[in-house]
Amino acid sequence: MTEKKLNPGAAMWDERFSKADPIYGEKPNAYLAEKAAQWKPGCSVLIPGDGYGRNGIWLARQGFQVRTVDISPVGVERARSAARDAGVSISIEEGNLATWDWPMGAFDAAAAIFVHLPPDIRAGAHSNMIRALKPGGLLIFEAFTPGQLRFTSGGPKEEALLYTAEMLRRDFAGAEALELEEKEIELDEGWRHSGPAAVVRGVFQKREKTNVQGNY
Repeated sequence: MTEKKLNPGAAMWDERFSKADPIYGEKPNAYLAEKAAQWKPGCSVLIPGDGYGRNGIWLARQGFQVRTVDISPVGVERARSAARDAGVSISIEEGNLATWDWPMGAFDAAAAIFVHLPPDIRAGAHSNMIRALKPGGLLIFEAFTPGQLRFTSGGPKEEALLYTAEMLRRDFAGAEALELEEKEIELDEGWRHSGPAAVVRGVFQKREKTNVQGNY
């Protein structure tokens, strides 16, 4: 998965995901992998904007029940093929996050990793990510901040597609921010996400806690 400008369409992502080399690598996102290690075995996870499936397939290998959705037909087919090769069961769908029929109250956890949305659909999609969770469910989030414009390690080149911690507090007002910070990190996610990067990371919990995991 990576930064996604979901409007006007999937052509750019089809072109990127058709390359032989996986442009964002095959390893899971490091922040997601760190947080998923605290989840209960077998919990249900939604991954919006999962591209060619690197995060969803990794989660399925850890024994989680995974559902992904992505706008790129090429990415979706590549993810399905990779899941078959990995021998994991995973639901992989094609869909635009602006118009997708979001399940409500269905998942123990969700992860949005470098899913960069245009301002006119961003807040609505972010709200739907929280609404898709069961009470107490967790959303793991990582994206680039405007500080990323100083770096060459990936991300949108339009400031309107970049996020701040304050923006996420507003978008995810229906959840408690268990963690939320802007920081500089070293990215190592394939050749398009490599080097110093400015990111915002967060863990958001839908209110009315249940026992999804107990480390917070």
